[in-house]
Amino acid sequence: MITLVQRVRHARVLVDSEVVGAIERGLLAFVGVEAGDTAADAIATAKKLAALRVFPGDKPMDHDVRTIAGSCLVVSQFTLAAELRRGNRPDFTAAAAPEIAAPLYERVAAELEALGIPVATGRFGAAMQVESQNDGPISLVLTVRDGRVVPRS
Repeated sequence: MITLVQRVRHARVLVDSEVVGAIERGLLAFVGVEAGDTAADAIATAKKLAALRVFPGDKPMDHDVRTIAGSCLVVSQFTLAAELRRGNRPDFTAAAAPEIAAPLYERVAAELEALGIPVATGRFGAAMQVESQNDGPISLVLTVRDGRVVPRS
């Protein structure tokens, strides 16, 4: 599971010009579910997102999203699983099939809510427009395999 995390001042997702999810200060998490990902990966992703100390306090990156009373906007983004080594057209064969990806993406959001974080979501499989104001800017890539955070490769 690959997640692009952005610290935002606000963010929202629109589908057909209708706002389907919006947050103020918090984290915007684009979640890419890959073939082979499991519930353990969704749980580990949510735990890491909840614990990330990326908000200023005594230090520039000191507090997590709960400490600042922030929220998370979780958006599915299968394109994070793209392979770009060959040719000029992205190859998405590493992305999980929708029937596998949807419940895992939803599990990330549910686990964040279970951790006491207000969560908004996009709409899985829809053509979405995402608007955000990145704060910092802070953008991080989180990769989870076999229920554990792994180094970027």
